[in-house]
Amino acid sequence: MPILNAIASLAVRDLHAASAWYASLLDKEADSRPMPEVAEWRFDRGGWLQLYQQPERAGGGSVTLAVDDIELLATHLQQLNVAHGALTKAAKVHTIMLTDPDGNHIAFAQALEHAMAR
Repeated sequence: MPILNAIASLAVRDLHAASAWYASLLDKEADSRPMPEVAEWRFDRGGWLQLYQQPERAGGGSVTLAVDDIELLATHLQQLNVAHGALTKAAKVHTIMLTDPDGNHIAFAQALEHAMAR
């Protein structure tokens, strides 16, 4: 069974508030709202980020989002006044970690090796 794509899903308490926060973070509005309780963002190189309203599960998720320029991301986060961890530089990847208002963990990662997810 070939897998065609992947969707990262995060539960949130209030979809309206979370969608506004993610639209600011991702610098674009949701690409799709397939159901009243779901908002989705599509990424240029494939994959989706999906938020779904389910308060009882909110805050327990984790997702990694690949970026090309972690320094540009750090500047964007500062402009938004979004609290985040320090920029971590390892041999193969640079990362910045943060937590959304619901408590979900988001890792932004810039792969330095071409063979890694980009």
